Parts: sequence; structure tokens; C-alpha cells
Amino acid sequence: MTAYDVIVLAGGAAKRLGGADKPGVRVGGRALLDRVLAACDDAARTVVVGDRRATARPVLWTREVPEGGGPLAALGAGLKLTTAEHVLVLSADLPFLGPGTVDALLAAAGQPGREGALCTDPDGRDQPLVAAYHAEPLRRELALIATEHGSLAGLPLRILTAELELARIDAGPDAAFDCDTWDDIAAARARIREHGAVLDEWITSVKNELGIELDVDTGVLLDLARDAAHGVARPAAPLTTFLVGYAAARASAGAGPDEAAAAVAEASRKATALALRWEAEAAQSAGQGGDAAGGPAGGSKPDAGREGTGTP
Repeated sequence: MTAYDVIVLAGGAAKRLGGADKPGVRVGGRALLDRVLAACDDAARTVVVGDRRATARPVLWTREVPEGGGPLAALGAGLKLTTAEHVLVLSADLPFLGPGTVDALLAAAGQPGREGALCTDPDGRDQPLVAAYHAEPLRRELALIATEHGSLAGLPLRILTAELELARIDAGPDAAFDCDTWDDIAAARARIREHGAVLDEWITSVKNELGIELDVDTGVLLDLARDAAHGVARPAAPLTTFLVGYAAARASAGAGPDEAAAAVAEASRKATALALRWEAEAAQSAGQGGDAAGGPAGGSKPDAGREGTGTP
């Protein structure tokens, strides 16, 4: 894996959001900035250019000079705190950016003759804030631009990217989707609730909220919940999955994420087998009828007068 630092630009004025604190706006229960940080959590160093705030993981903070000096000035400020050969540069408003896009950018940036790589959106437009750059060419060009124009403040990013040999990757419609307006925020919130995405989004949000770094097979847990609900009783589903999690935590205490995931799988297997045995017994009893169906020994009937009467 390519070692890299990341710079996240989070200091814009968000005028199209009425001056709202855009990095802190929540999509799927998580701040936009935290969603971006989750996509690059293996960075050696993370620099956020913007006002300090609580974040899901530790970062280094800085501000461009002057504040509000624009993305090129912010990039220059962030670059001063990086040391890696490759630098990932991201805006703080990318709700659907994932590790796969980060890996693709770093791989493309490492191609011979390239000084970086950036994403293009579905309309083919360059996205220089969803990009990976070689640090030295980046420093070189920023220094030349600052010398030519007197400073980096107020200058557009295209002045920089026009001087670099960049690869371009099509990351699909989601990775470069950014939230500039409240309509964009609404669209992002609606998209994560679509049928094909809502479960993964929810599980990811829960793990982030609880501080869990655990990659489990959600299909196994869903199958377990289904079997417990069908073979025992509907309330057995959430209670059983809770007990499986508790058992797995005890079994893997002090172990790493891989061992913990294996413990979840093993506990799920045992609980599923138990639920299936319960279901088989119920089916067998239903087929036999009479005493086998669960009536008291000797064929006596339960006290019908107790049901719903409060009789002890």
C-alpha cells in the first residue's frame, strides 16, 4: 500500500448553504467531515484546514492565511504539515467517498510519468479536491504560483492542476458527489436510505458511533435473526444477536479485529444451530399432535380460567 498523508479542506464559507457549518452537517447521522475522514483512516498524517471541531479521529489543524483565502491558499497551508511522498487532497463535503476511490487515486498517481491523479465527475469535469498528488511537484508548483501572483489567496485550483501531469479516473457518480446546497444535502440523505445502501450505511454509522473496528459478515447475523424469529419467537431475534455479540466479546477479549470477527462468526453458528433445532422440534411436535405438542403430562389441560383473568 502507498504511504500517504491527507489534506482535507474544511474552511469554506458555505455561502450556498447560507453560511452553515458545512463540515458539521450530518448525513446518515455522521458529520460530512467525519465521513471523509473515515475513507482515509489509514493515512500516516491527516491535516484539516479549517476551524477546530470534534472529529471521529485525531487530526492536525491549520488555517490558510488570510482566512477565507480560497482552496489554493488552504492547500498550501495544509501541505506545510505533511511529510509523505504522496498527498491525498479532499474537500470536506464528500458523503460517499470510500476507501476504494482513495486506493484507485493513489494507484493512478503512482503510474510512471504522472505527478498525481484526480477524479472526474459523470460529466467529465475534473475534481481537483478528490485527488492524489506527488508532494514535491505540488510544492514546486505552489511556490512558482505564489511567486508569480504574490500569494496563493483568491486563486483557483485550475491554475495548479494545469501545470501538473495528472491521471484521471472515473470514480462513478458517487465518489465525487459533493454537497454545495441544501438540495445536495437532501439528495445525499435520501440516497443513503435507498434499499440497496441503507443497511451498510446504518451498520457503518453504528460502528463509528460506538468506536468499533470490526468487519463482520452481516449476512450471517441477519440469517441468525431470521432463524431465531422463525424458529423460536420474533422477540428472540434482537435478544439472540445481542447475546451473540456479548459472547463474542468475551471470547475475543484482548484479541484483534480478525479474531473478534471470527468469534462473532462462531457464536452466530452455534446460536443458529440452536434455533434450527428449536424449529425442528416444533415442527416434529406439530406433526405428532397431542401430548407431543407441549401439553402437560397425562393429557390434563391447562387452567383455561387463568388466561386474561389475572388469576394466580
